[in-house]
Amino acid sequence: MRLTPQEIYDRLIGEDKILEIRGQIRFFLGEVSIVVHQRDVVGNIIQEWLRGWMDYHGVEYVLNDNSQMPPDFYLNPDNRTEHLLEVKAFNRAATPGFDIADFNSYQREICERPYMLHAQYLIFGYEMTPDGYVVIKDLWLKDVWSICRCMDKWALNLQIKDRVVHKIRPAVWYTTGHVQFPPFECLEDFISAVEQTVYQNPKTRELAGTWLVNFVDAYERFYSRHLKIPRWDDIVHRYRKPRG
Repeated sequence: MRLTPQEIYDRLIGEDKILEIRGQIRFFLGEVSIVVHQRDVVGNIIQEWLRGWMDYHGVEYVLNDNSQMPPDFYLNPDNRTEHLLEVKAFNRAATPGFDIADFNSYQREICERPYMLHAQYLIFGYEMTPDGYVVIKDLWLKDVWSICRCMDKWALNLQIKDRVVHKIRPAVWYTTGHVQFPPFECLEDFISAVEQTVYQNPKTRELAGTWLVNFVDAYERFYSRHLKIPRWDDIVHRYRKPRG
């Protein structure tokens, strides 16, 4: 059986009632078994659980060999350019702390394989009770641009170590209150931020003169659609708001 990301989301919410059930993580070694109370393992376990869920329901998929880049699952084994599914999870009592992708690899990947932009993110917001029960408080299916944002001095929210750009980090996309750095509203604005980051990042700056042309050409060849990408300076006011 083949399912799209949307159909998987709908089944988890509608048929499995995933927001109404709970589970535990147990570890067995010899005659001793324990309930795991460490929250930092829950995200990886949920991804493994989803794979088990798909196996149980006979859902076809192929795993991605490259664990550093989305997607986790190709849901159409015959056409790995569509129905791409990436799985993320975070502690709902905190803000999202997972990585979107390695920036340096991602900017290259979407120029070579523009369909990677349309991988969908199935995101579990979980909580763990004091007695070790895991409950799913929220489940989202999102496009990459709708879970990304900028930051104070960069067009994308990034993990930066020793002045070196590493991972793209997520936005808080689910709040209704004032947010200083709201998520991007569309694919075009997200690409504008990626282009600006290519320029800002010393490791990729030499690509900045041709990066956008190469991306737009690749996207048009694949989708027969010409994207009009705004300049970052023209839209930054929408995504970097005053504190308040």
